[in-house]
Amino acid sequence: MTDKDKDKDKDLTGTTALVTGASRGFGRGIATALSGAGARVVGVARDRAALEEVRAQLGGSFTAVAADAADPIVAGRLIDAYHPAILVLNAGVTPLPRPLQHHTWQTFSSNWDTDVQHAFHWTREALLAPLAPGSTVITLSSGAALRGSPLSGGYAGAKAAIRFLTAYAAAESARDKLGIRFVSLLPQLTPATALGAMYVEAYAAREGVAVAAYSGAQGPPLTPEQVGKSVTDLVTGSIDQDAYLLTAAGLRPLTV
Repeated sequence: MTDKDKDKDKDLTGTTALVTGASRGFGRGIATALSGAGARVVGVARDRAALEEVRAQLGGSFTAVAADAADPIVAGRLIDAYHPAILVLNAGVTPLPRPLQHHTWQTFSSNWDTDVQHAFHWTREALLAPLAPGSTVITLSSGAALRGSPLSGGYAGAKAAIRFLTAYAAAESARDKLGIRFVSLLPQLTPATALGAMYVEAYAAREGVAVAAYSGAQGPPLTPEQVGKSVTDLVTGSIDQDAYLLTAAGLRPLTV
């Protein structure tokens, strides 16, 4: 197969994609990659100004929707309005970088209240609508779901719950013969996003090493552009697992 043929296989022209948390970081990288592949992208985030920056970059292929992705009414309304064939659930809050004893229950549970609740509402609406057969729903979990994250309260547990929730949705889709593909991505910690950079610095300080040394020990940094490419590859290719670890080296299927 030639490079031209491969590019044709990744052509998403005529397809609508909806990306939550699209104004920055991984979400912006995903929106950019899907738009570059020809999709009409609906980007959802609370920061209207940041969304307008993405719209200015991507042009008419991007529709900005300033809204709280964790609001169940928003999830139902936008799925009904746009009928996306691709749904990428990336929205979430940045937890406070503190050890356990310096968290309150409110700060500890912030990712459950936003990240998990948002994933629940959207996957539920995708099943209820339902999305068209052949549609793909991708949730952003985290590598922290595998190894923990002692400076971010309930973040790791919340991201693990998103992985489970996605697998449950995949099973329901199969049981009801809906033909909707559900898959979760677990990206590694990276200094290439604002959230990641904050935590790389925090963990480096916790271990008493320089930020550069800590980052270097983690391997090449995962970039938003690489995340966008991986999402596009999943959408246009075959999915044989319900979860994948995502590093700078690419996607690795997870079986446990």
